[in-house]
Amino acid sequence: MAELATSSSEALTETTARRALTRACQQVGLPYSDAELIRIGSNAVFRVNAATIARVAPSVAHRENAQKQIDVARWLRDIDYPATRALDIEQPVDAEGRVVTFWESIAPETRYAPIHEVARLTRWLHDLEVPPTLALPALQPLGAPGDPFPDLAAIPKHDAQFLLERLEWARLRFPCLPFVLPSGVVHGDANVGNVLLDDKGRAVLIDLDGFSTGPREWDLIQTALFYDRLGWHTRDEYMEFVNVYGYDLMRWSYYGELADMREIAMTTWLCRKAGDSTSTAAEALKRVSAIRTGSSRHDWSAY
Repeated sequence: MAELATSSSEALTETTARRALTRACQQVGLPYSDAELIRIGSNAVFRVNAATIARVAPSVAHRENAQKQIDVARWLRDIDYPATRALDIEQPVDAEGRVVTFWESIAPETRYAPIHEVARLTRWLHDLEVPPTLALPALQPLGAPGDPFPDLAAIPKHDAQFLLERLEWARLRFPCLPFVLPSGVVHGDANVGNVLLDDKGRAVLIDLDGFSTGPREWDLIQTALFYDRLGWHTRDEYMEFVNVYGYDLMRWSYYGELADMREIAMTTWLCRKAGDSTSTAAEALKRVSAIRTGSSRHDWSAY
């Protein structure tokens, strides 16, 4: 469903996202009062009411990805895979130069699933065959060689130059890695933060933005990295993940390179948001320094 599909030049803030959400709710006939802002990251996420979550993407340039998310959600619903469910309405919705999608609320409050459920849902996903009617893009988690570089104007020039040089290396190197797992459907951002528990305690996969086809190792790297470099998982938690999924990525000879690439992706994303607050800027620069010097990542904060 679309009104005049012109892209917004305004930054995605709570105020601009609410304006788009209000207009989108009017278009689809959903009652709107004072939606609760859950978070602003790549999208602004709101609780519209007890049963409905809305995601506001920054601009209409994200419409194709939003449509993909709706299509993926409906495919997973049809095969009874436990993932976030899109409302059964005509969507995505173009509103105020942005793209809005509506989802069933998983639970009244956010509860993260235990690590064995992350492994179970990741393994289950990787065992699925994508239907021919669902056209998923090829996985390019760092962008393709020759793509425009992200705007890192919010950090000092020498830090931006260093990070962009590392990003260029990663873009060139990623397609050359000798992956050993079968290629197929991937989530693109599989980690403990994207598997929630519903109100009956069942694990549900969320955040379908990065669904694509490619090497399954990319879906395993964050859990390994969170344990090995960041200290966000214990060894027992990591081994539980490995035992349930059935493969230990850290035994792969190229694990270190892939971990470097994932750190570059995480840090580049955060540096793009460094202008949001002094705390975000400090975290971004701390990460750049650690990548440059090889120092500990155990003081990195989750975003």
